[in-house]
Amino acid sequence: MFDLDRWNEIFITISRNKLRSFLTAFGVFWGIFMLIALIGGGRGLENLIAGQLDGIASNSCLMWNGRTSEAYKGFRKGRWWTVNNRDIDIIKTNVKGIEEISPMIMPWSPTDDNAVRGEKKGTVLVQGNFANYDKIDRQTIKFGRYLNDMDLQEHRKVCFIGSRVYEMLFNRGENPIGQDIRVDGIYYKVIGVGEGGENMTFNGDKKELVTIPFTTIQTLYNYGENVDVFAAMAKPDVSVSEMQEQMEAILKLNHSIAPHDRQAVNSINIETLFKQIGYLVLGVNILAWIVGFGTLFAGIIGVSNIMMVTVRERTQEIGIRRALGAKPASIMTQIMSESFAITAIAGFLGISFAVLILQMVDLGLDVSGNGTSVFQINFLTSVVAALIIIILGTLAGLGPAFRAMKIKPIEALSEE
Repeated sequence: MFDLDRWNEIFITISRNKLRSFLTAFGVFWGIFMLIALIGGGRGLENLIAGQLDGIASNSCLMWNGRTSEAYKGFRKGRWWTVNNRDIDIIKTNVKGIEEISPMIMPWSPTDDNAVRGEKKGTVLVQGNFANYDKIDRQTIKFGRYLNDMDLQEHRKVCFIGSRVYEMLFNRGENPIGQDIRVDGIYYKVIGVGEGGENMTFNGDKKELVTIPFTTIQTLYNYGENVDVFAAMAKPDVSVSEMQEQMEAILKLNHSIAPHDRQAVNSINIETLFKQIGYLVLGVNILAWIVGFGTLFAGIIGVSNIMMVTVRERTQEIGIRRALGAKPASIMTQIMSESFAITAIAGFLGISFAVLILQMVDLGLDVSGNGTSVFQINFLTSVVAALIIIILGTLAGLGPAFRAMKIKPIEALSEE
């Protein structure tokens, strides 16, 4: 006779076990997914920052004038002062740790469509540099060349343009070298074009920058002897902080600024910035491993618990197998295989899903612009994650397997 209630009970038991196994496996899936996704995200953050700072010398710094915060030698508090050519010469002569020093002029507020060539126009940034600036903030050249010493000595009206400026003012494939463009009402001859890329320079995006010889822009923009900013690079065995302190002391002495005035001279230490970024990336990676591994470990505990429940529910089955002569190793292998299967399937699905999500983020942001992956995990990380899954999956089944092995046939057969 067909017993509907009995079959309903069996169906509910099977469904409950499947749901329980699914939720347990999902804990492992989510744990390894979080681990891989966080590691890939941390690596992506590191690659993005490295891309933005690519080319900038890590042993360099920037300095520019500020506003005094102390009265000194008859000068009132709150006085503005300006870096000039003489400061640069004195610093270059007296600070022995300097490898390169390059003053810059940066007209800070470009007008709309300030670059024109024929009927083409666009808004660009303008910067006046020395030729050695390329050693502090490396320029990747697509066409022509960068500035040289003769350009500065002869005050030549030449310019080096970024890749986006080239796209604004020239047709695709057109040779820009030797062509004239008008920037802020002044004509310059193009001598070079920078390669595309997402990296930044000290004055904004390199792709939108028009670089003019420092001496030329200083004359044409009526700067006199004034300098907006200067960049300095230390020798390999010299601390940037030490070099920075010496340069600051010279500037304060030249402009009658109180020696202990902390606001009068502004600066950015690129060496310190790189160290801070390194600490940030390290902290993100450590956090990724802690959060990811903690979540994964919770999932593994769930697997171990579910296998304990499974062993208890199958006590009679295990007892019958023992009574029929099954060896303890056979019982242990069965339980550990089930534990390993749940962990491995969920774990490898979690790794695959995390890699898929990271790839989608890569494609969506298109941060590299050339198809190079930024949010990614390396092969070693994948191998380590796989080994963690295998090891933890095996360990999760050890406790339940030993419990199953200790089941006595007589007690198991008598258990309801």
